[in-house]
Amino acid sequence: MKKQKEETAETIKETNEEVKTEPIKKDPLAEALNEVQEWKNKYAMVFADMDNLRKTQDKSFREAMRYRAEGFIDRLLPAMDAFHIALKSPVDDPKLKNYLVGFDYIYKQINQAMESEGLKVLIVKEGDEFNVSTMNAIEAQETEGPPNKVVRILSQGYQLHERVVKQALVIVSKAKVVEKKQESNGEKAA
Repeated sequence: MKKQKEETAETIKETNEEVKTEPIKKDPLAEALNEVQEWKNKYAMVFADMDNLRKTQDKSFREAMRYRAEGFIDRLLPAMDAFHIALKSPVDDPKLKNYLVGFDYIYKQINQAMESEGLKVLIVKEGDEFNVSTMNAIEAQETEGPPNKVVRILSQGYQLHERVVKQALVIVSKAKVVEKKQESNGEKAA
């Protein structure tokens, strides 16, 4: 038995030596073609990544250019609201009426300049349904009509392209609370 184990071990040793001594021959052309294919794949991946990055940068640049005036417009809107309020107020004095004509002209010029940048006035009318994305309700008044309707417009809202930059300030309606008369111990309470 011992002899048999020694012969088997020697046979395995000789087989391992034969395998180790014979070098495995590789085809250099196949290796080169595999390497070329790897580099092509890496190039295609990097090219696609760069193309996606370029598209993202272009989109960001277009958005930045489109909304570049937003900060300036935010600072100018309170003055526009003041112009709007001043032009709506009634005036009896003829001298003041002449000034208002000039103010109206200036107001229209500023509006045209802001419209050329993409600013639009949000159209809100009394009786419109309250819209939380374009309106800001300052107060709710009890009315006979349906709730959540615009009762009064305090200031206009503005939109720059698709983005709301200032919500319209409004007063909305709410349903009247009906008081129930209750009787307790023969007395009426309201």
